[in-house]
Amino acid sequence: MGSDRKVYTLAEVSAHNSANDCWLVIDGKVYDVTKFLDDHPGGDEVLVSSTGKDATDDFEDVGHSTAARAMLDEYYVGEIDDTTILKDVKYTPPKQPHYNQDKTSEFIIRLLQFLVPLAILGLAVAIKIYTKSA
Repeated sequence: MGSDRKVYTLAEVSAHNSANDCWLVIDGKVYDVTKFLDDHPGGDEVLVSSTGKDATDDFEDVGHSTAARAMLDEYYVGEIDDTTILKDVKYTPPKQPHYNQDKTSEFIIRLLQFLVPLAILGLAVAIKIYTKSA
């Protein structure tokens, strides 16, 4: 791994995965953050746990300051060969037939939506007539 080399594969970057030798991939760039581990406000474990993968989401999710982003420049060692990074695979659930959880046909539901209020109205009228005559 000569320092004159500017493009690294993910396998090469992944070899740098300890507190003594820590490289990260952020936004397509490779950073050797080993010297920064002790100074990182979030602790060194956070950085070491982000090795061996594209750490862009980890970096962005924390909401780093402009100053933190500017600091990255001093740790830059090269670019990542993005063909070596696994892209997020979109999860597609297996095809399943439509499943109506309560197994009640829509016709019965619509019928009940009409009949229940009608029955309540009829009951209210019956009670009013009964109490008036008593």
